[in-house]
Amino acid sequence: MGMTIGIAGAGIGGLTAAALLAQAGHDVHVFDQFDRPRPVGSGLVIQPVGLNVLDRFGAGDPARRLGAPISSMLGHEARSGRVVLDVNYGASADRKGLGIHRAALFKVIHDAAMASGAHLHANHKVVGRSGQDIICETAQHGPFDLIIDAAGAGSPLSPLKGRDLPYGAVWATVPWPEDTNLPQNRLSQRYRRADKMLGILPVGEMPNTPGQKLAAIFYSLPVAAHQTWLAQDFDAWRAEAIQLWPAFEPFLGWVTSHDDFTFASYTHGSLLRPYGTGIAHIGDAAHRASPQLGQGANMALLDAAALALALDQFSLDEALRVFAGTRAWHIRAYQTMSAAFTPQYQSDSRTLPLLRDYILAPLARTWPITRILTQLVCGDLVPPMPALTPRAPNVAREK
Repeated sequence: MGMTIGIAGAGIGGLTAAALLAQAGHDVHVFDQFDRPRPVGSGLVIQPVGLNVLDRFGAGDPARRLGAPISSMLGHEARSGRVVLDVNYGASADRKGLGIHRAALFKVIHDAAMASGAHLHANHKVVGRSGQDIICETAQHGPFDLIIDAAGAGSPLSPLKGRDLPYGAVWATVPWPEDTNLPQNRLSQRYRRADKMLGILPVGEMPNTPGQKLAAIFYSLPVAAHQTWLAQDFDAWRAEAIQLWPAFEPFLGWVTSHDDFTFASYTHGSLLRPYGTGIAHIGDAAHRASPQLGQGANMALLDAAALALALDQFSLDEALRVFAGTRAWHIRAYQTMSAAFTPQYQSDSRTLPLLRDYILAPLARTWPITRILTQLVCGDLVPPMPALTPRAPNVAREK
């Protein structure tokens, strides 16, 4: 018999949980603060583990039609020209990343959730919880058999207090220029030590502009320096960026001011126990890290899938314990690796970039390290949800 489930937040994790649980026969209600749910941010990479989750509720192929297959990641140090990041996904067609704009990913997940029968309540900002009721600014809703907290890093339902990371980034989305030799199947990056980073990620198409290929471009900077960057003459920054990476110039043809960029800052931390009586925390409400390994959205997808599978196989209380246990090692491993990798690419250190460039980077291009790095970016270096057996993709129970 299906449960009544309330979900706080209509982001990637919340809508994925809604789609999977509604397809499994539960009565699902999603509460979101916007008048119409919309994504925040620019581009991201959905890794093979994330695509597997999308396939389970019918959103995988629509996402692939909009996104750009990513076969490799390549980064150079600006001054020396040394290769300091070189990761290849391998020859297998189903082992590729997918560069996609958040708006495009959001649409395919939103469409799948609505088609599955989930109920979306817009203009309902969640501000708290009372027992099994969700408290919004204007009303209280419930009771629900289960509340899922997918409200992100600022969740009012989560006890997680993350550690602020010193570096963030500014992002913009631009048309893919014709006058560039950069391939449209690669994440390309350029570094100056670890205190400057420029990146170009192919993200495919937007749903409302078919045929127009896009790129997400980003520039890493200290959080404390963001206001200084905003006060800097934009043309002076543009010249600095082009000097750092001449190949970046064609992508700057569509940006004219700081207002064309969106700033993002990050935190690091995890809940030791991402559930309580009648509530489960998923995605950024449960764990947060630097985007350096490109796993944030994938972690939210995996959390939603693990929770749905656990609820399919166990009673509610046991399902929450199994959900937390089966995700624990994967989350812990990637949190640890994120904490280790991030300072090599985003920090004020002068020593770590030298270690990265002259010791770690050459090692990373030798076997078996190349295979380990491929598994690392694919998201399955550690099994993402052991002890849970997935059902066949896009198979819904009768309601």
